[in-house]
Amino acid sequence: MKQISELKDEIHQWEELLANIHELLDLAKNGDESLRPDLENEIERISHQLDHLELTILLSKPYDKGNALLSINAGAGGTDAQDWAEMLLRMYTRWAEDKGYNISILERSEGEEAGIKSITLLIEGKYAYGYMKSEKGVHRLVRLSPFDAAHRRHTSFVQVEVLPEVAAEDPEIEINPDDLTIDVFRSSGAGGQNVQKNATAIRITHKPTGIVVTCQNERSQLQNRENAMKVLRARLFDLKMQEKEKELAKLKGKYQKAEWGSQIRSYVLHPYQMVKDHRTDYETGNVESVLNGNIDQFIHAYLKM
Repeated sequence: MKQISELKDEIHQWEELLANIHELLDLAKNGDESLRPDLENEIERISHQLDHLELTILLSKPYDKGNALLSINAGAGGTDAQDWAEMLLRMYTRWAEDKGYNISILERSEGEEAGIKSITLLIEGKYAYGYMKSEKGVHRLVRLSPFDAAHRRHTSFVQVEVLPEVAAEDPEIEINPDDLTIDVFRSSGAGGQNVQKNATAIRITHKPTGIVVTCQNERSQLQNRENAMKVLRARLFDLKMQEKEKELAKLKGKYQKAEWGSQIRSYVLHPYQMVKDHRTDYETGNVESVLNGNIDQFIHAYLKM
């Protein structure tokens, strides 16, 4: 019933677009020059709508329409990398808010001096995973470090992980409770009133794979446990997909693992300003706009590729 509803909605959007085009053609046939400005504005609006609908066709894989789990992990670069991780968090948060998506923090680990070591977010909204999957990989920043007394140029790396929120009833993923080790501990925070007095944070270890998931943002132990299971299910699903991709790649004769050094995108603030995606070769000199959440052009270029 959900699939039928989604397909009906898609068909309705295309039918509405076609109706608008026929209406425009009828008006254009009148040859009334006074209608030209209105017609040009309407053509531009329809063109944007068509671009959006064409992109949704590219988002046809099973989980593309669903929610996304986004993890940001600081890599090589010390305090600079942790600050870079927080800059990326701000970029993705602004992008998601602009799309009208709901954002929940499942886990957050603060940096020692600045920024964050890691964070896991749940981004809820239609096509959240379909759009966000293009961001998976290593993001590289080159800039004059604000944390270096000599103000030298530093290169920092952050790993971005994007997973689909896999439904509990998904037959692809089966979790045996006997395979889990569950630890309960007190949440760590910035201090003051926010520090939890009770042990509500959850750490789940999946013994067969060694995957460890931590959730400590909620005040309820039960809610943290549910969120941790959500992340674990998504990580197990991703592991399964990686194995399938590896098998397919062996048949094709090519397989490249995403790892440090194989960055998908570079953000250069010094000696010049540029953001370049190394997969699509799309680039822009407006770094400030990108860091403020304007990443649609990179997402679109990846999906079209």
